[in-house]
Amino acid sequence: MDVGARLKTVRMLNNLSQRELAKKAGVTNSTISMIEKNSVSPSISSLKKVLNGIPISLVDFFAEEEESDHAQQVVYSPEELMNIGTGDVCMALVGKAFPNRQMTFLAESYPPEADTGTEMLENDAEEAGYIVEGKIELTVGDEVFILKANDSYYFDNNKPHRFRNPYKKVCKIISATTPANF
Repeated sequence: MDVGARLKTVRMLNNLSQRELAKKAGVTNSTISMIEKNSVSPSISSLKKVLNGIPISLVDFFAEEEESDHAQQVVYSPEELMNIGTGDVCMALVGKAFPNRQMTFLAESYPPEADTGTEMLENDAEEAGYIVEGKIELTVGDEVFILKANDSYYFDNNKPHRFRNPYKKVCKIISATTPANF
């Protein structure tokens, strides 16, 4: 998906100028411009911050029009999962079209040197995860944790947090947040 073109389309559908969106999101006008021109690839936290100015969730931002006439999907193949990650981080959302979703369930992949961005993430939810393979550095507040395969975590997402893979192997995580925040 072309994130820049999608942002421009959503911004224009909401009758917002780049300047208005920048002011509402608390970012510079040049940030909006660079994202729309695909000059930069925003981190997840940066994109969420921009989308909060519209407001629109990451799921709605990345979702394609769904037909409401067909039966609710139960099983998803890997190709049907929606990637809501940015940059090298893949966050594959399970159940993108589930109505009134109460949790966000993700299959995450962090290649070497990938992270969720320099800005700490914060949202009003609880998050739990399980490290399937590799290692990851998890920062929650002022604490830094090193998790390896078969380790797990659970914390309040309203605490500033960040995921980073400074290691040489891909880290794969299965995670869930509730209530749904994507």
